Amino acid sequence: MTTHEIAEQLVSLCRQGKIDEAQATLFAENVVSIEAGEDMGPKVVEGLEALQHKSKHFQEGVEEFHGATISEPVIGGNHFAISWAMDATFKGRGRTTIEEVCVYKVADGKIISEEFFY
Repeated sequence: MTTHEIAEQLVSLCRQGKIDEAQATLFAENVVSIEAGEDMGPKVVEGLEALQHKSKHFQEGVEEFHGATISEPVIGGNHFAISWAMDATFKGRGRTTIEEVCVYKVADGKIISEEFFY
């Protein structure tokens, strides 16, 4: 798949709430995930299994999901970015809106890195 196709598929799956499916089908086994800070999980995780564990831990911390908005992707070469706003009530933290820019790098038809900016 091209970077454009991967970007479109990621946005589509995430808008449907199919984060686990997106990770399983679009991300490389050696993917690297970088958070802006450690309040959303470990600063850096490496490998698909570690990424899926981080995602599961994040999802388990959501008490109630109120909605999300995901932009169309902006593509440049083998990178793409989306903006993602999420409104959720987190266990022990209350209702919060998270606004972030997510930047992805693609190689050999898979996402090899993701980085989040809040």
